Amino acid sequence: MTRIELRSDTFTLPTEEMRRAMYEAEVGDDVWGEDPTVARLEALAATIIGKEAALFVPSGTMGNLLAVMTHCHRGDEVVMESECHIYYYEAGGMSAVAGVIPRLVKGKNGVLDPDDVRRAIREPNIHYAPPTLLTLENTHNRGGGTVTDLGTMAALASVARERGMKVHMDGARVFHAAHYLKVPVTQITKHVDSVMFCLSKGLSAPVGSMLAGDAEFVERARRNRKMLGGGMRQAGVLAAAGIVALEKMVDRLVEDHATARCLAEGLSQIDGVAVDMDTVQTNIVSFDIAGLGMTASEFARAMAERGVMFSTRPPYGIRAVTHRHVTMADIHRALEAVRELAAQPR
Repeated sequence: MTRIELRSDTFTLPTEEMRRAMYEAEVGDDVWGEDPTVARLEALAATIIGKEAALFVPSGTMGNLLAVMTHCHRGDEVVMESECHIYYYEAGGMSAVAGVIPRLVKGKNGVLDPDDVRRAIREPNIHYAPPTLLTLENTHNRGGGTVTDLGTMAALASVARERGMKVHMDGARVFHAAHYLKVPVTQITKHVDSVMFCLSKGLSAPVGSMLAGDAEFVERARRNRKMLGGGMRQAGVLAAAGIVALEKMVDRLVEDHATARCLAEGLSQIDGVAVDMDTVQTNIVSFDIAGLGMTASEFARAMAERGVMFSTRPPYGIRAVTHRHVTMADIHRALEAVRELAAQPR
């Protein structure tokens, strides 16, 4: 039985075109600025995302950490959504490495309210950490792949700039957001000073993310990347796959939205499974299985035995992420497996 992988779009494998491009890549020492394929990727990424410059980094986590390090000084405060990836899943790097502290603001399904952010930014006071940076996440992972619309993006950026703060966006899946809003991605990124986006999720490259901003920001981030050990040598072998990802894989992301919607609609019709359909906007489906009388871990184990892989958000939350290796036929098979499990007596 072929396994259906719904734990994350990080499980995507490089395409054959990517593998050929990696094999044929022209390379040099990128720490010396002499890898032509990396240079091509960085220029392409900057153009596509609408910024002056971009930096190739090994991971999205490093890209976000670099943004915080480059925008802030030690002891500064960063305002962020309370369930955001930077706070929740990046090993505390912003505090342990960058030396900043978070100011958490609760959003609705991960989307911040500008008035709440305005209230959270404290007036200057010798007792307070200086608020220096606002971070946004679009799409929002723990929100269920939810999208912050353009009006809210503009309002949030305005609040930050009223207080002299910079704005960074964790845009790991920002191209998904652009498809959902039916706008060029630059309509989203124009509201932020810097943006990180991943090549290794739905875009299917094997490794890497991009950090983009103005040229001066990227140059300082490049030095910080070296400090963190992220300077890579003949990295063009990896960058070649990233070029194919940006040129060939962005438009097909709408297919993943369709499979996610089909999965969510099917799950919502199963007794004991609860799905907030308002959060099903892109390629992530979050659902609750408390009504099945089992924990998230028990559900995931039972589904894995049936060849369907989900990730857990204990005690009763489950996450599914669609990507190019998940077909409509896979979705129907996964739904049948959940129905079978739900029908079993407890």
